[in-house]
Amino acid sequence: MEGRILIIGCGGVATVAAHKVCQHTDIFKEIKIASRTESKCKALADVLNKKYGTQVTTAQVDADSVEQLVALFSDYKPELVMNLALPYQDLTIMEACLQTGCNYLDTANYEPKDEAHFEYSWQWAYRERFEKAGLCAILGCGFDPGVTSIYTAYAAKHHFDEIQYLDIVDCNAGNHHKAFATNFNPEINIREITQKGLYWENGKYVETKPMEIHQPLNYPGIGPKESYLLHHEEIESLVINYPTIKRARFWMTFGEAYLKHLEVIQNIGMDRIDEVEYKAPLADGSGEAVVKIVPLQFLKAVLPNPQDLGENYDGETSIGCRIRGLRGGEEHTYYVYNNCSHQAAFEETGMQGVSYTTGVPACIGAQLFIQDIWNMPGVHNVEEFDPDPFMERLNEQGLPWH
Repeated sequence: MEGRILIIGCGGVATVAAHKVCQHTDIFKEIKIASRTESKCKALADVLNKKYGTQVTTAQVDADSVEQLVALFSDYKPELVMNLALPYQDLTIMEACLQTGCNYLDTANYEPKDEAHFEYSWQWAYRERFEKAGLCAILGCGFDPGVTSIYTAYAAKHHFDEIQYLDIVDCNAGNHHKAFATNFNPEINIREITQKGLYWENGKYVETKPMEIHQPLNYPGIGPKESYLLHHEEIESLVINYPTIKRARFWMTFGEAYLKHLEVIQNIGMDRIDEVEYKAPLADGSGEAVVKIVPLQFLKAVLPNPQDLGENYDGETSIGCRIRGLRGGEEHTYYVYNNCSHQAAFEETGMQGVSYTTGVPACIGAQLFIQDIWNMPGVHNVEEFDPDPFMERLNEQGLPWH
């Protein structure tokens, strides 16, 4: 392959991935960044080109428009489209890839704008079309989903005859010194954690009330942190690809101040994703205009931008998999994890650790595709590929595992 890639998106994750891509111009020969606001892309490209001596180019595209995406893909002809935009746009980008013969990679599964719900079925429905076209789609190549799924695949390959119990644990012990802020897109973040919890046990899903189940878990180098059971998408593919799993759960930590703010946001209806009418005064003072706004989108506009949190962010994240099962007929346990410093991430890429832990794996997945190490026609979750080369590169590219 020639190594021509297109990054769609210009947020925190895309910024980290772009930095990492530019560190590997032996693999990536041509790099273009596109988003709805091209001025953001140009500002990022200027930083990258000065820092790495690259020639990153930019484009404007509305990723909600298949027509605009097809025009861009047809003109640039990328070998791989890295979708680091919003999960709402997964399907339009996948459709455009099929129409133009481009391969695809993302970090989060599709969710519709009008419903706080996410699952892989919408994207898995594209399997046959990608297979027939001879194209590869790599789903969920961030950290969770992504690295946590690869950790599981690595454990299954090297440490277990049979995985039976899986707990994915995600702790952010950092402090951004803001009263309230989310570490990635506020709209996506709040939608994700306010929906019902879901876990897999004994061949079926068990639903819980939002944040109903919680317990203190001990994280390496951090200590005990109250951790809450959430629904998270990698569980959906892992229990299919590893059918011996009897129970699979996902846990995430939240501080008391964060939960109190979240409670207030819900109580006053600012987490709503439906439109409400608002009477806005006209600029000339001649009256009012009725406009429709989505409360959660309005809240996003007034909250701190996750991209701006890095400079004063201290502490670290700790994300991993706690696995129990059988090896040689006996019970065996295995814990594999990464701790990532927010300050180290900022010093390298200008972004905080949550963006870093998602952007680095996206770059590694793109490397493995361009080098034809991860390349199968169809639509695949990351655990379906060989985990070993990915695990090696995590150690080399800023996310060492223990």
